[in-house]
Amino acid sequence: MISIAKVGKRDPSVILSDFDLRNYIRSGRLVIEPFSDEIVRENGVDLRLGDEVCELVETREVLDPYSPSVDVSRFYRCSRAGEFVLRPSRRYLLHTLEYLRVPPELMAFVELRSTLARLGLVIPPTIIDGGFEGQITIELYSTVFPIKLRAGTRFLHVVFAKVTSPITRPYRGRYQGQRGVTLPRLPIDGSLKGARPDAELEPAA
Repeated sequence: MISIAKVGKRDPSVILSDFDLRNYIRSGRLVIEPFSDEIVRENGVDLRLGDEVCELVETREVLDPYSPSVDVSRFYRCSRAGEFVLRPSRRYLLHTLEYLRVPPELMAFVELRSTLARLGLVIPPTIIDGGFEGQITIELYSTVFPIKLRAGTRFLHVVFAKVTSPITRPYRGRYQGQRGVTLPRLPIDGSLKGARPDAELEPAA
C-alpha cells in the first residue's frame, strides 16, 4: 500500500458497485476478514477502526530514514485501547480491524468517512495496490479539539476499481501481510543518482 500526493480523475465505468463487490467477496477473489454485509455500501466498503493507535512524538532529534540502524519506534507513542482520545492538531497512525486480500485486477481508493471529515479529521490521499494483503495502516491528522474514537467504528470508505488489465507485478512490498499499526520500515529504498549523501539542505530563500 502506498500514499500518493494526488489521486487522478476516476473513470466511473470501472468502479465496483455493491453488486460487484458482493460477487467478488463471495467468489473469494476479494477477501475482507472479518466480514459483515453491513460494511458493503452503494459503491464501496466501510472499514472499521482497530484498537491500536500511535502518536507521532514531537522531538528535536533528527530521524535519518536512510540509516539501517535507526530505531523508528522512538518517534512514536503507541497504545491499545477500546477507545482513545486524539489530542488536537496531532498526527497519528491508526489501522483497520479488517484484513484485506486484493486480487491483481483490482485496486482501491481510501477515503475518510464524510462525518469524520466534517469533524475536521484529515487523511492523505491513499491507494491500495493490486496484490496487497493486510490490515490498512492509515495516517491521520487530528482536528482542532480533543476527540474520542472507539475501536469498531466505521471510519474509512474504500472504493474498489477494476484496472484495464491484470497487474503483471502485483504488490509484494515490505508492508505485505501487515497487522495492527505498522511503523515505517526503514531504510528508505534508493537515492537520487549524483546526489551527495552528506550534503545538507540549503536554507530557503
